[in-house]
Amino acid sequence: MAPADMATTSLRRRIRFGGWAALTALALGVIAFLIWTQLVMPADRAAAQAVFDNPAVTVTDTPDSVVIAPTEGGSQEGLVFIPGAKVDPYAYLATLSGTVEETGMTVVITKPVLNLAFFDQRSLETFTAVAPEVDTWFVGGHSLGGVRACMYAADDDVAGLVLFGSYCASAVTDADLPVLSLSGSEDGLSTPEKIDDTASLLPEDATFVRIEGASHASFGAYGAQPGDGVPNLSARDAERAITEALSVFVTTN
Repeated sequence: MAPADMATTSLRRRIRFGGWAALTALALGVIAFLIWTQLVMPADRAAAQAVFDNPAVTVTDTPDSVVIAPTEGGSQEGLVFIPGAKVDPYAYLATLSGTVEETGMTVVITKPVLNLAFFDQRSLETFTAVAPEVDTWFVGGHSLGGVRACMYAADDDVAGLVLFGSYCASAVTDADLPVLSLSGSEDGLSTPEKIDDTASLLPEDATFVRIEGASHASFGAYGAQPGDGVPNLSARDAERAITEALSVFVTTN
């Protein structure tokens, strides 16, 4: 074989090897990412079980969501709530069940695609369809879930927006949309400064409630979260504060 031919063959082999190496690296990266998305922050079992054992509410699991509804006398209002990134949807049972009891509303906690709301492009109707008896829907979410809820808030049928330790990435277009922003004084992720800096993206009459002593993870029952502040408010007291603020908001809007 001529030297030129040998050089060409060698180059082709290097290119082929490089191509296979790149494809292998990509495949491994995708596999690693998919594994990472499944490593969720699990719900506190005792807190979730207490809601299952509560005779005042029923908990129903569906392929796309977890539904909390009053056992009797439900209202025609509902809330579609989106979990924070990689947080078990069941971690919000204890956080939201109190409002279900007090107001009679139905809460649909979504199961985001890959446990990340950012990747979940399903329509709002995917989740409201599980409760056809409800005719007035609020949307809300925690952390990254709140950012996704802001996008759903553009739907003309949405009655209000609820943010737990979260903020919108762009301005809410409906200046008359009722909005409740709940934040924690000890939140190390959606810090009080971030909440203040993005307040202008919400309607002027948005309601802001800062829960003193609450951290980012105080909005769900899933334990400590990396990068978060240290709460000096008990989980039960945080749940009471959330229930009170959310119940007032949905009954007055």
